[in-house]
Amino acid sequence: MGQRVLPLLIITVILLLVDWYIYKALLTFNKKHPAERKKTFPAIYWGYSALLILGVFASIYLNIKLNLRAVTLVAFVLSFVAKIFYLPFLFTDDIRRFFISKKKKREAVQSAIETPELTQQEVDFNKIPRSEFILKTGLAVAAIPFATLGWGIVSGAYDYQIKRRTLYLKNLPKAFEGIRLAQISDVHSGSFYNRKAVLGGVEELLGEKPDFIFFTGDLVNGRASEMRDYQDIFTKVKAPLGVYSILGNHDYGDYYFGPYPSPAKEKNLADLIQTHKNMGWDILLNENRSLKVDGEELAIIGVENWGAGARFPKKANLNKALVGAEDKEVKLLLSHDPTHWRAHVLNHPDINATFSGHTHGMQFGVRMEEFQWSPVQYIYKEWAGFYEEHNQHLYVNVGYGFLGYPGRVGILPEITIFELKRA
Repeated sequence: MGQRVLPLLIITVILLLVDWYIYKALLTFNKKHPAERKKTFPAIYWGYSALLILGVFASIYLNIKLNLRAVTLVAFVLSFVAKIFYLPFLFTDDIRRFFISKKKKREAVQSAIETPELTQQEVDFNKIPRSEFILKTGLAVAAIPFATLGWGIVSGAYDYQIKRRTLYLKNLPKAFEGIRLAQISDVHSGSFYNRKAVLGGVEELLGEKPDFIFFTGDLVNGRASEMRDYQDIFTKVKAPLGVYSILGNHDYGDYYFGPYPSPAKEKNLADLIQTHKNMGWDILLNENRSLKVDGEELAIIGVENWGAGARFPKKANLNKALVGAEDKEVKLLLSHDPTHWRAHVLNHPDINATFSGHTHGMQFGVRMEEFQWSPVQYIYKEWAGFYEEHNQHLYVNVGYGFLGYPGRVGILPEITIFELKRA
């Protein structure tokens, strides 16, 4: 926990400096208002900022109520984004004022040369008035992301979308023709604040009557205890042929306990793995299972997390996971991070299809049947939906839950239903 204090303090100082900069600009509007309003404005402005910052610290370090934590984080995110959008307008106005001050100084010098008996006037940058037009335009522009992200919280966070897909597999055993597979990913239970909505999504999933289900990692944000209020809901996720699950990068506790081993971190991971088992999910840790239907089989393989980049755990052992599954003509792989597919999975031509999550589609963008876009595509080559290369399939699910921003705009939470067909 102590490892996170210094970064949070640095971020807090930066936020306070931003607040001070915006506050000084907003005082310009206050000059035209009565004295009482001039007195109350600082108290309201700084009181709100202080409550947000204290609320974020309490949300991280104290066991406050889930709903209170959610409200605090929502208010913080919306306020932070609005301020970021407002800053460029303040910078623009300060650049304008800077050039005006330089011009006035030159004029004062020239005046002193031409009329020596006049004293050169000092030009105070802070006394050059701000542009009311620029400041009001900035407020209007800042309100757009505030309103958009606010709507994404109200309408998008739990707006579960059923995505129906057909998965064509070479050599698929006849007994599996028409079998229905469901995938959910990235639950991030520590971010939830609406049990009824989460239960509604699970009921939508079960209403599709899948024959078996994949969960592709990130059950929590960092602590196994985050499942305390939701384990009973996800225990309902069952299917006739089983539920198979894996770990994601957040499940190892690195973002809460730090990157180094510790007894608390090891216990947290053990508790999380036990949570999967308590819910009746078959968690695969670099291993495989044989799925049998009417005497025919296919292999389900699950690896631990592997992600490109230094900050993601690299614990997958694909060769180990494949041991014992060599004779299966169809192999389905669960791997949380889609970067694993291009880095390692494509080197195994016997793996027919890989199921991933991780990207969330950045919880922002546009997603239609024939077109999709999100800023996350500039980070991940494969980030949402189907991909194919060398007759190997990858499907990236954009996630059931959310992280950081407690909502979704355009990229809505997903429940994927695959119908297996022979290619």
